[in-house]
Amino acid sequence: MSNPLTIFQVAGQAMSAQLVRMNTTASNLANAGSVASSADAAYRTIKPVFRTQYDNASGLATVNVEQVVTAGQDPTKRYDPASPMADKDGNVWESAVDETREMVDMMETSRSYQNNVEVMQTAKSLILDTLKMGR
Repeated sequence: MSNPLTIFQVAGQAMSAQLVRMNTTASNLANAGSVASSADAAYRTIKPVFRTQYDNASGLATVNVEQVVTAGQDPTKRYDPASPMADKDGNVWESAVDETREMVDMMETSRSYQNNVEVMQTAKSLILDTLKMGR
């Protein structure tokens, strides 16, 4: 039997999950507008898949990243014979990253991460206040 999760473990795991989300969003934004010489080689948007982890011992729940998957639209074929990435027919495939959606995800992720930082700070403050009462 494992020890019950603490509030610090819950918030820490949630922060780790949000960090993965932030990194995938940054990767998506970095590859927005990138082109490749084939549809298979073109960048595809990636997203983390979260899974809730319940802890019966403490009654708390947190989140873990189960996997990172490709999501969103397929790359767009565009005729651009002047591109060094063009195939024999003069086509390139451009990543279909939705930059607006990615920016919204980045703001949401940042807020979620900050909320978990505040949970940890509040828990730490309450523990310190409790210890002071015992003096």
